[in-house]
Amino acid sequence: QVQLVESGGGAVQAGGSLRLSCAASGRTFSGNPMGWFRQAPGKERAFVACITWSADNTYYADSVKGRFTISRDNARNTVYLQMNNLKPEDTADYYCAVPWGTRCNMAYTNYAYWGQGTQVTVSS
Repeated sequence: QVQLVESGGGAVQAGGSLRLSCAASGRTFSGNPMGWFRQAPGKERAFVACITWSADNTYYADSVKGRFTISRDNARNTVYLQMNNLKPEDTADYYCAVPWGTRCNMAYTNYAYWGQGTQVTVSS
């Protein structure tokens, strides 16, 4: 059974930092990209970042460029999201996910596996 487990969420003040982790178990996603999405109350799930298997390509939503960094450790089957200079509008539940196929994708409907989410709250 495939499991993606996120951790690292919490409450911080604006300008602070958090590092999210997502550990995969049940199988290795060899060749697969991994992505992060977020969903704020009352809003649709939105793309945040994606990283290819070899980490030679990363993609970010415009709203987080320059503040968030996605990385991965394939030996640990884990993907990370370093979030700096957090803003109140970053408040959301954050989910890691693995897409169908071997390409990063910004549409959440193209993702096959999802974690349970971790909550991030940024106060002003």
